[in-house]
Amino acid sequence: MLPAAAGSAVPQEVRIQLADPALAERSPGEEFAWSVRGVGEGESREVPFRAHLPAVFPLFATRSRYAVRHLLKTASVADAPVPFVHEPATRIAASGTSYAGTPEGSFTSSVEMAELTDLTVRVPLPTGLLDQPALLASFIDYRVLVRLSVVENQTLLHGSEDKAITGLLQLPGLRRGSLGDDVYASVTRAAAEVEETGGSCDGIVVHPFTYWELVRTGVLGRLGAAGVTVSRTRMIPRDQILLGDFRAAVTLLVPGVASLTLLRGAGPDGTDAVEATTRVGLAVHLPQHFLLLSRD
Repeated sequence: MLPAAAGSAVPQEVRIQLADPALAERSPGEEFAWSVRGVGEGESREVPFRAHLPAVFPLFATRSRYAVRHLLKTASVADAPVPFVHEPATRIAASGTSYAGTPEGSFTSSVEMAELTDLTVRVPLPTGLLDQPALLASFIDYRVLVRLSVVENQTLLHGSEDKAITGLLQLPGLRRGSLGDDVYASVTRAAAEVEETGGSCDGIVVHPFTYWELVRTGVLGRLGAAGVTVSRTRMIPRDQILLGDFRAAVTLLVPGVASLTLLRGAGPDGTDAVEATTRVGLAVHLPQHFLLLSRD
């Protein structure tokens, strides 16, 4: 069950229609700042979008920093549960030299349904910001959307509270291994192990401390040359590394349902706040294509 629309319980809320809800011409912050101009005292306002808000965080266009979402393939879907094919492994062992000897030769399959859920973050607004449209737009685009991206990283790794999304670190069928003192050796062995189930290790999620160690040792460049994209986020423990065939194993489902809501008096000490919400789902096709390394 999806939660109520952001701000739906707030008195005197006004939901408006935008000229550019798909953000083809303007940024979310610009649309929001335009929409709340002259809003009455005590009046909350919901601004809907046909977009996935974390994807339009401006600095993603100029930084080579990848969120977990960047490792996944994405599908635009209707705003309803989504059918997908789930293929768990019945046998995990070293692959032989014939198809019959491979793990995927014994995969089972079924049609499952992926539920959608709302990711939400609430951020206090500094007093007087509503009177500065350009500054408000920048605050939404650069400070609020990045917080929503953090929530998305957390949800994709650890799951949603309503259980609609099972986090990648807790997938049934996830394989596990040991992270040794030699991180490079551990990662390269694990990457090869990912491919024992027929996938191609195309992504890794690490903590920033691990990421910059990979930079220092020159490993990051070698991984890039091998076609492996490395996502760094504080949402994974420092002593863990997640490897996988991300694009084959899962699909991020995006129905294009999102909103920014001005909430009067919802911040600390009765100040105003803005609530950003975006709707997503996750279809898990091949959980055995992931391998989680942890330090003993």
